[in-house]
Amino acid sequence: MSVMRKDPDWWRGAVIYQIYPRSYQDSNGDGIGDLLGIVRRLPHIARLGADAIWISPFFTSPMKDFGYDVADYCDIDPMFGTLADFDQVIETAHALGIKVLIDLVFSHTSDQHPWFKESRSSRDNPKSDWYVWAEPKPDGTVPNNWLGMFGGSAWHWDSRREQYYLHNFLTQQPDLNHHCAEVQQALLDVSKFWLDRGVDGFRLDVVNYYMHDEKLRDNPPLPPEQRNDSTAPKVNPYNHQLHLYDKNHPRNLEFLRKLRTLMNGYNAAAVGEVGDAQRGLELLGEYTSGNDKVHMSYAFEFLSGHAPLPASSFKAVFDKVAEVVPDGWLCWAFTNHDVERHITRWGLAPQAARLYTTLMSCLRGSLCLYQGEELGLPEAELDYEDLQDPYGIEFWPEFKGRDGARTPMVWEEEAPYAGFSQAKPWLPVPRAHARLAVDAADKDPSALLHHYRRALAFRRNHPALRKGDIRDVWAGDEVLAFQRVLEDEVVQCFFNLSDHPVSVTVPAGNWVTIAGELGSIRPNPDHSLHLGPWQASLLLLQQS
Repeated sequence: MSVMRKDPDWWRGAVIYQIYPRSYQDSNGDGIGDLLGIVRRLPHIARLGADAIWISPFFTSPMKDFGYDVADYCDIDPMFGTLADFDQVIETAHALGIKVLIDLVFSHTSDQHPWFKESRSSRDNPKSDWYVWAEPKPDGTVPNNWLGMFGGSAWHWDSRREQYYLHNFLTQQPDLNHHCAEVQQALLDVSKFWLDRGVDGFRLDVVNYYMHDEKLRDNPPLPPEQRNDSTAPKVNPYNHQLHLYDKNHPRNLEFLRKLRTLMNGYNAAAVGEVGDAQRGLELLGEYTSGNDKVHMSYAFEFLSGHAPLPASSFKAVFDKVAEVVPDGWLCWAFTNHDVERHITRWGLAPQAARLYTTLMSCLRGSLCLYQGEELGLPEAELDYEDLQDPYGIEFWPEFKGRDGARTPMVWEEEAPYAGFSQAKPWLPVPRAHARLAVDAADKDPSALLHHYRRALAFRRNHPALRKGDIRDVWAGDEVLAFQRVLEDEVVQCFFNLSDHPVSVTVPAGNWVTIAGELGSIRPNPDHSLHLGPWQASLLLLQQS
């Protein structure tokens, strides 16, 4: 296999492009994306300017949760291809200078995994404690009040053992018992299998769910005024609890240290998904502090909200990060496969979409882009009959699920199914998406795709933006300002996050306007700066 030049800090400030493989590119005409389809489209990602790809699960699975229910951690589901196809993904990506991260689901498996089949077979088999089993209460009811993310109790009765097993998600996704040393070792062996195969790191699904309270204590109720829909939709009773005992166990960090030790030998990096609206940034601080746990954690602060975020919201997040994640590293995203696309969620017009892209390119941390984001794809509107997502089916119509963000990528405006497949895709391709296809965007100088390419190139060319500190964060009613600093490079950033003109004052100093290709404007000789609607000014300090 090809070997990329080792940089132990390659992940810091990297741009990671998320691929949802079912929906990226179909290579064999069955209406489902696959690994060879990814190989075909990797040049698009290279041209975009991403440093790495993160591929959502492609492992053997009954697909109850579309790959997040794993039945074999060390093989490829036939719908996606073969291990040889995956090797080709690695070879092609590395040849293009792109790192490859894969999505490891260590919180739970499928109920079709051989481990679970053995575990449920009796109470005394070798894997009997590999999953979380518990006795019923004397009246036969569930062991405690824990709720599943997808609705209802987090416990399911198994008639073979006459016990309940824990499932934080679907009933077909039993939770692994990370308190069992053999489970931890088996998962480290899985990690080593993929590292030996050439992957550059992992995205760790729901990394804070790995361990549970061994005493199975009830979660306390959460007061109504503290509930929000950042972790689960408003209609989900999961929001009614303070999740003290079903996740966020302090010993979870011990396993992550073992995983980090293994990864260090491969120059690999991990992105942890910390799913917790109640203690989100605090947990990110715990999970990324020092150099012995996950390298970076996925932040949810910009993955919610149904209006463009005001400058004050960004400043509040940055201030909180400075307080609780002082020596950690975050990975920012506006959109992913689990949330409504931000173009729709924030109601962004083209000019605003470009500004938020510029802003993202200047954030301190690493970045995650989600396929189609670079085209400005809006959320797809699907009929109930087209839904595939069990989450959406359960809570329809108040919550429409995640399928609207998972429809196929669009490549060729006039081709059948916008170039995704020759056959009817597993989810519809909206006509509005086809008009934004890559080939159409390439021919349109005003398309958002070109702005993404320019923004990522700008970030790559300024080390202060990739790896520097952030300081002097300021927010007015509409304007967000901060500096990015690394050694003698200082970049001053101003963003007008409103639809009307504003004026601000530039700090004293010999500033030179940069990023004119992103619409950055120069200040006046008197250090006043007049920003038009959704306009940025990016300045470089000239050292004397």
